[in-house]
Amino acid sequence: MTLDGRTLVRASFDAALAAADPLGAVPFIADHLPPKPRGRVVVIGGGKAAASMALAVERAWPDVSLSGIVVTRYAHGLETRHIEVVEAGHPVPDESGERASARMLELVAALGPDDLLLALISGGGSSLMSSPAPGLSMDHLKMLNRALLASGAPITAMNVIRKHCSAIAGGRLAEAVSQRGAAAVALIISDVTGDDPSAIASGPCTPDPSTYQDALDIVGRFHIDLPYAIRNHLQRGADGAIAETPKPGDPAFARVTNHVVATAHASLDAAAAYFRAHGITAAVLGDTVTGEAREVAKVYAGLAREVREHGQPWTPPVALISGGECEVTLPALSARDKNTPKARGGRCTEFLLSLAIALDGMPDTYAIACDTDGIDGSEDNAGAMLAPDSLARAETHGVVAQRMLDIHDAWGYFETLDDLVVTGPTRTNVNDYRVILVL
Repeated sequence: MTLDGRTLVRASFDAALAAADPLGAVPFIADHLPPKPRGRVVVIGGGKAAASMALAVERAWPDVSLSGIVVTRYAHGLETRHIEVVEAGHPVPDESGERASARMLELVAALGPDDLLLALISGGGSSLMSSPAPGLSMDHLKMLNRALLASGAPITAMNVIRKHCSAIAGGRLAEAVSQRGAAAVALIISDVTGDDPSAIASGPCTPDPSTYQDALDIVGRFHIDLPYAIRNHLQRGADGAIAETPKPGDPAFARVTNHVVATAHASLDAAAAYFRAHGITAAVLGDTVTGEAREVAKVYAGLAREVREHGQPWTPPVALISGGECEVTLPALSARDKNTPKARGGRCTEFLLSLAIALDGMPDTYAIACDTDGIDGSEDNAGAMLAPDSLARAETHGVVAQRMLDIHDAWGYFETLDDLVVTGPTRTNVNDYRVILVL
């Protein structure tokens, strides 16, 4: 049976998700577990995949006495036997995450030299493991995260600031474990380009090469409007009044090991295998694509048009597959007209709407752009799908693509078409998934 373009791109996303599912990778997680320690095994962690990772560890290590707590996003919890799962706010942190993080630090403080801390880290952990640095409060962290989300700064830049406002991030967790003489192993699901452990969930168990001054430079570069307490905290750190995060070579990491157990590229490869099984050339363009979502879409539209009209650099049928994390820069609140509708959507739907405009109904061309965590920006969808008739169908409803892009309402555009992709909680996160299918 011949599958149509919409079915193919949607099923390829399912293949990408399956490759990043911790419960589907229990044997692989078991391969990264250390020898059983003489003492206790305490499990802590945070992120959108924290609950599924905790359950995977319980299944992979059924004969080990486990205890601990992990924190995940609301509605992302799972039933576990030994490791407590707490739900908290994301992307803006809340008091539930703060309480869970405080309990994690209490567990770390009770470790002994024969004990093992198993840290389960995934994307979203920066907000979910929200433990304010001394002198800061949860209200300060909430204001910080709102400012960062509206800044258009890439996630790696955001995390430099977060690391220096946290009692857990930027290697502080490993530092606390080291003070107890215990060992730590971190199992990590990567949601950042390049899979750098220091950037994933702001690197609680990895050395931090960035500085307070780097954080201040990022604030200036992206014109981030921070509350006075945050800016003052960063300035005091830059002036040497607050100790820096632990750096590469610090003895705090002597008994700490980090394993990245799932990556965006592995998911892209799984999607490529799906397309090849259906006789379609799969071109994986990389998992490190960044930039303003609407501008990246224009570049990809040009590549798709070259394929469609000239058969270069591949002849159809071909699937152009990419990952990474683009940005959406919203106008400053002071620059917005009070009558301007609320921005709705995220980087995936904004990418797709810009792509629709650039492709202008190009025949036999389909696309999907989704966040693998199941949430793209402000609403409850993972992303959306695009077909050759999308522009024409929207116009019959009186919806103009360029107008919707101008007001950052990509969600509203694809909701009109009934082309949103809604997965519910995926309980994993390996960044964004995009494919343009040229038949």
